[in-house]
Amino acid sequence: AAAAPAALTAPAKDDNAGWKKYLQEVVGQNLGTTTNSPFLYYLPPESDAEFAGSYERQLESVKTALARGVQPGNMLAFGSSASSKMADLIDAAFKDVAPDSMKGVRVLFIGNAADNARVQTIVQPKGAEYIFVEAK
Repeated sequence: AAAAPAALTAPAKDDNAGWKKYLQEVVGQNLGTTTNSPFLYYLPPESDAEFAGSYERQLESVKTALARGVQPGNMLAFGSSASSKMADLIDAAFKDVAPDSMKGVRVLFIGNAADNARVQTIVQPKGAEYIFVEAK
């Protein structure tokens, strides 16, 4: 039997470089049936001076990708120590996506348990496979 993946520990909330590495590791453990390179969307810590600009750029990037359409076999991964802000971004980006238009797409949210239900209710009606990993 295959060994269980190593348990990952989220870095301190203001450790920007640590979070980027952590998210890549979590994504790697959750690829499942994904056949293409995953799309990873990340927000820096809210303490970052560039946070607002980063948020706006990521939101536009996600909206553009979703408007083009995401093919089956792809993964969209979202994660940040600013979990509630990432949930806000997902809410804003997914609101215009047609129901059941994302079949075969895996959406991974890495964040706080408190934000899980909200993100799940946004993503699941779009037809995507939703996976939550608590950042702890």
